Amino acid sequence: MLTVLWLFAVIVGFFALAYINAAGWAWTVAIGAALAAAWAIHAIPLLAMLILAVAAILLAIPLNVPVLRRKLISDAILSVFRKVLPPMSQTERDAIEAGTVWWDGELFSGRPDWSKLLAMPGPKLTPEEQRFLDRECEELCAMVSDWETTQVYRDLPAHAWQYIKDKGFLGMIIPKRYGGLGFSAYAHSQVITKLSTHSGTVAVTVMVPNSLGPGELLLHYGTDEQKNHYLPRLAKGIDIPCFALTNPHAGSDAAAIPDTGIVCMGEYQGKQTLGLKISWEKRYITLGPVATLLGLAFRAYDPEHLLGDEQELGITCALIPTSHPGVNIGRRHMPLNAVFQNGPNWGKDVFIPIEWVIGGKAQVGNGWRMLMESLAAGRGISLPSSSTGMSKLAVRATGGYARIRRQFKTPIGKFEGVEEALTRMGGNLYMMDATRALTALAVDLGERPAVLSGIAKYHLTERGRQIITDAMDVAGGKGICMGPSNFLGAAYMQMPVSITVEGANILTRSLIIFGQGAIRCHPYVLREIEATRETDIERASAGFDQALFGHIGFVLSNMARSFIMGLCGSHCVSVPRDVAPETRRYYQQLTRFSAALAFLSDISMGSLGGALKRKEKLSARLGDILSLLYLCSATLKRYELEGRQSADAPLMHWAIWDAMFKAQNAIEGVLANFPNRMIAALLRTLVFPLGRPYVVPSDSLGQSVARLLIESSASRDRLTAGMHISTSEDNPVGAIELAMAAAIAAEPIEEKIRDAVKDARFYVTSGEDPAAAARAAGVITAEEMAVLARARRLSDLVIRVDDFPPDLGASEIRPTDAVRSHKAAA
Repeated sequence: MLTVLWLFAVIVGFFALAYINAAGWAWTVAIGAALAAAWAIHAIPLLAMLILAVAAILLAIPLNVPVLRRKLISDAILSVFRKVLPPMSQTERDAIEAGTVWWDGELFSGRPDWSKLLAMPGPKLTPEEQRFLDRECEELCAMVSDWETTQVYRDLPAHAWQYIKDKGFLGMIIPKRYGGLGFSAYAHSQVITKLSTHSGTVAVTVMVPNSLGPGELLLHYGTDEQKNHYLPRLAKGIDIPCFALTNPHAGSDAAAIPDTGIVCMGEYQGKQTLGLKISWEKRYITLGPVATLLGLAFRAYDPEHLLGDEQELGITCALIPTSHPGVNIGRRHMPLNAVFQNGPNWGKDVFIPIEWVIGGKAQVGNGWRMLMESLAAGRGISLPSSSTGMSKLAVRATGGYARIRRQFKTPIGKFEGVEEALTRMGGNLYMMDATRALTALAVDLGERPAVLSGIAKYHLTERGRQIITDAMDVAGGKGICMGPSNFLGAAYMQMPVSITVEGANILTRSLIIFGQGAIRCHPYVLREIEATRETDIERASAGFDQALFGHIGFVLSNMARSFIMGLCGSHCVSVPRDVAPETRRYYQQLTRFSAALAFLSDISMGSLGGALKRKEKLSARLGDILSLLYLCSATLKRYELEGRQSADAPLMHWAIWDAMFKAQNAIEGVLANFPNRMIAALLRTLVFPLGRPYVVPSDSLGQSVARLLIESSASRDRLTAGMHISTSEDNPVGAIELAMAAAIAAEPIEEKIRDAVKDARFYVTSGEDPAAAARAAGVITAEEMAVLARARRLSDLVIRVDDFPPDLGASEIRPTDAVRSHKAAA
């Protein structure tokens, strides 16, 4: 019996020391105490105890003395690592090292410090930024309608283009000293979000020059001469920029672009000049058809060694006026009936001076790093903001429509099947807007969150797609009949565009999020890799030793923490005292899942090695866990920043519960498909010792979320804050807003009529209007009759769909000079 107790104590001691990631000396003392206890209870013979004690001492000395540990253990392992570690190309290295690690590092640590997240300030707008949103953005939205933009002008109208240029929309990220607006990342995000609630074409037109493109690249890498010349012109719309990266044969694999630039001497302005002769073919280039300044990525070569000893210099970025001889601007693409300017361009042996390279001669070959570092920030703003804006439009308009539209004498929003779709829409939007704001905050705090921007791009565009699809299911025939009164069709058609750009979503999920995150966010992996590349033997040995044994302790700690937190249902996890009581359990469960992610990641990398890169489904699921932890973090942060609004709590609870259930399923997906089944069985025992804790969110919680979308309330307003909402009946969203308010005002009167009929206070004959009969019987007043009449009229206006002549109105669409005049102005 004593032996069993001793064995139990040893196991408990092991997990306790591993849980706290105890130092080596603590392990040494614990092993000594365990051996002494075993001898005292006669669990092992004296001779065996002495042999074990000597072995423990011989092992403990080198493990606790770094110099000996390095010579006897670490250096040998380092030598093996150098032989087996696959070579890393410069483009891979640039992609991995781009940007910074922020809250994602905490989530990968297995023990996130929630007090850091809670202490972060909330994103704020300056008075100038708020005025711009309230005035210029609203005025721009009022200038365009999606229907006219897509069906009449096939572009923004000329006066809208001019307004965009005059008011500085194209220079939001450009500092004021260059004539730009100098907005924060959060203000930039707010502008794109608002524009996206009204017109995708307007949003994309404004978004692209402020995202990855000439402006961003010039700001960080341009020469002073380039900045002083181009930035003021870009800020005022004198130059319209585009950036050409995608080649027909290199899309997602952008680093493999075959476009070339040969360093050579050539003639420019009558003089022999050092430059590049470039040949390229690009497509999908937004603003390309109207651009005056072409940002171009190509692979530079120096066969004559005019710049140095290297012949293959790498990807390079240059700025070329589209009026330059040899630049060919093609016709337009039409991406899913969206009419933002987009098209191909190409050139053959086009000579440019070396000074046209962004950053000048010194930056030849550094283009890929430029792009990766710029993408680390820009990708977290543009598409997350546009997807959130479209989703706000869908949620507010569909919620209102579900209150107005009746079937079986009941608003369709009160049917459980429709409630299910509305629930997903509301919960997803709450989490999306929280993630958008937190990611923008990171950029404003000086971070360039490469992994988190990929997470935001992928998950917000995917959730946006789900919201739009759910909205279309609710809208039904109203959603599929195109015309001026359709509030959803354009968003439904254009939403897939965001899935394909700035890293196609399949690629982002299966290769980038975890592939980059596992190395960048892990506290030891990158340090181990860097040690294998270090040429200084002493520094490599010391660095690798620290990283290796830190890594071993990290693995053991997260293994123990996963198991113990699983046994206690995470109730044993300490969290900051000042969190909202209703969210306390979420912090505990997220901490448990963080430890599980770190443990599963290390076991996956350790057992699969380089093969993990080819196990894309496994990598994607590990990335899902990290992503969902970030989305939940953002949601909790939002709930705190907004003052723990109890009315909004159903949105928060549903969003986190749904995300945690999906994170749990992702863990299950890793375990069920882990190649080594013995390891998988052990992992399952350690991660889920008492089974899986989460189930789907309850129907009652979902109903509470759905009801928020069909009620006029402060919660609905907070959920869709920042929208452009028209007050005109001629605007489809404005008509829904007016009709919803009228419907809510009419409901008590309708109930009054129904009660009077039940009480036999009057009778309604077949075909007779109940409201007219009630008015004649004195049941309702003339004012109440007017309320009912207004509600009916607006309801009819909302549920009406557009129709056209047999040629679908082609004969009614007249040629316009809008596009031509814009191009002439450009």
